[in-house]
Amino acid sequence: MTLRPIRVLDFGQVMAGPLAGRLMADVGAEVIKIETPEGDAMRGRPPLRDGHSAYFGTLNAGKRSVVLDLKTEAGRREAFELARTADVVLENFRPGVMARLGLGYEALSAVNPGLIYCAISGFGQQGEGAKRPAYAPMIHAASGLDLALMDFVPGAERPAPTGMFYADVLAAVYAWGAVQTALFERERTGKGQSVDVALMDSLISMMIYECQEAQFPQARKRHVYVPVRSADGFVIVVPLSGKNFTSMLEVLGNPDWGQDPRFATPAGREANWAEIMEKVERWTETHSAEDCERLFMAAGVPCSRYRTVAEALADPVSVERGIIGEIEDEAGTFGAPNPPFRMSVTQAHVRPKIPPLGEATEEILGALRARNER
Repeated sequence: MTLRPIRVLDFGQVMAGPLAGRLMADVGAEVIKIETPEGDAMRGRPPLRDGHSAYFGTLNAGKRSVVLDLKTEAGRREAFELARTADVVLENFRPGVMARLGLGYEALSAVNPGLIYCAISGFGQQGEGAKRPAYAPMIHAASGLDLALMDFVPGAERPAPTGMFYADVLAAVYAWGAVQTALFERERTGKGQSVDVALMDSLISMMIYECQEAQFPQARKRHVYVPVRSADGFVIVVPLSGKNFTSMLEVLGNPDWGQDPRFATPAGREANWAEIMEKVERWTETHSAEDCERLFMAAGVPCSRYRTVAEALADPVSVERGIIGEIEDEAGTFGAPNPPFRMSVTQAHVRPKIPPLGEATEEILGALRARNER
């Protein structure tokens, strides 16, 4: 079972919109990526192989590519006609852009009442925030995320640089989920609806503790989980329960400090976590990271060595799980993450083909013209 014949018209660019569209393709929807004659800018973004972007491929596998010049009346007209045939429209332009092109929700829903129209933006579609330009790094700063993370690092004098775009990924996942909900609602009522997803909302929703602490400040800072040094790297040890803590002490040789009454309760351990980890480090720094992980895990104590992404992908557990699927473009095959869920009936996995620019333009527009001529 898949989502076919759900048709998604994907006007997304760069990351949040395209990732939401790829997740739709992953569960079987027909996703038509609308591109300018120059193509999505991500087609030129590294990592590149023979001029083809693996970054673009990961975000757009399983789609068809149709080139439309929305700066022209003919391009806008064809986009409008395609939208008549769609179940879902995805876009992440600045608010108001699609409406000015005659492709906003009001115009499209008037001719396609069952349409689900999902717009992703930095601060939402209405109000003062809708006027602001927005990219993930500025949302990380504006949301409080960067300062919250900085507060976790003793002695940090400035927020860490941004390299991973959490806001885009979260917004894409929320958009995907909201579209599924809207499709389900349409099954009940026959009516489509607009979906407004904001990067700012998405990031703030992730900071569950921080949102509450902002309203109810605490005398003591939240305890955080810290790396401890090993002989050849770092590990993280997480003895949360009493059983975990006792087992950890056994691995450490039952040191005297383990009987300290401050560490006897979960609340006491949390309040003194940094001191506990300092003591644990005296043991871990005399052992390899691999030995630390092996010995703690054998005793039932949650522990992991710090690994590179390449090491994580090569882990037998990752391989057995099928975290990475194989996809292909004109430069050959490579791996891309599958959706992070498995289903007993629906085939949820990255589809193998990455569309060359405009590969489906003639086929899809030709079928649309033939339909309109009947």
